[in-house]
Amino acid sequence: MGYDWKTCPSDIKNFIYNFKEGIKEVVNDNFVGFYLHGSLAMGGFNPKCSDIDVLVVTNKQMIVEQKRNLAYLFLNYSNFPYPVEISILNKEHLMDWQHPCLYDFHYSEFWRKQYEDELMHNTYKYINEDNCNTDTDLAAHITITKHRGICLEGDPISEVFPVVPKTDYRSSIIGDYRECLKNIEKDPIYCSLNLIRVYWYLKEEVISSKIEAGNWGLTNLPKELGSTVRKIIESYVGENTTDLFNKEELIFLRNYISDRVQELLN
Repeated sequence: MGYDWKTCPSDIKNFIYNFKEGIKEVVNDNFVGFYLHGSLAMGGFNPKCSDIDVLVVTNKQMIVEQKRNLAYLFLNYSNFPYPVEISILNKEHLMDWQHPCLYDFHYSEFWRKQYEDELMHNTYKYINEDNCNTDTDLAAHITITKHRGICLEGDPISEVFPVVPKTDYRSSIIGDYRECLKNIEKDPIYCSLNLIRVYWYLKEEVISSKIEAGNWGLTNLPKELGSTVRKIIESYVGENTTDLFNKEELIFLRNYISDRVQELLN
C-alpha cells in the first residue's frame, strides 16, 4: 500500500516543508502558493520510486538570478532522498489560459545534467529570462491539482488555477499515453498503469492515480490480464522490480488497451 499526504511518514513531510521554505526564501514576496499533486496527493506514493510532484505559483515572472538560485536548491534537494518534479508558474500564465501552458521554471531529474553544466560554466541556455517555455503536461498537472491537489501554503487552489478544458486535458494525457505504448517493455510498471488510467478516463472521465487505475483494472479488464495487472500493482507499491514480466504479457496488455482507446478516440 502506498502513502498519501495524511499517511506518509514525518520524514517525507519534513522534507517537503523544508523544500517549500527554501523556495519561499528565493522567490520572497513573489510567492503565491505551493501545491502538491500526483501520487502523494492522490495516494500510492512509494518512497522507493515515486516522484514528489509540485506546482508553485508566483505573482510575476522571476528574474534570472532567482532561477539560478532555485536551480542550486533543486539540485541539492531532489533525490536526497526523494526525486522532485516541479513547475513554477506565474499568475499571468494562469489568467490567460493557453495549451500548451507557459511556465517560468521547471525541474526534474531529467534536467539535472543540463542545470549542473549551466551553473558550472555560468551559461544561460536553459536558465534565462525567456518567457516562451511551454509544457503540454501542465494541462494534466493543473487538472489533477484542481480535482485532487493539496495546498500546503498560499492562496486556495480554486482561486489560483483555471478550469482546464477537457480537450486540453485529453490532449495532454494522450501525449504521455503514446510514449507509454512505445516504452512499455522498458518501463513496464509506469507505462502499464498509465495506459490503464488513460483508458479509464476516456471511458468514464475518472481522474485517478496510477494505483487507483491499477485496482480498477483488476476488476474491469479481462481475467486473462488479471495476473499481469496484479504483478504490476505489487511491483509499484513494493520493490518495483521488472524481472517479473515477460514481453508477451506486456504486449497483450498494451494491445488490448490500445484497441479500446482507439475506439474511444474515434
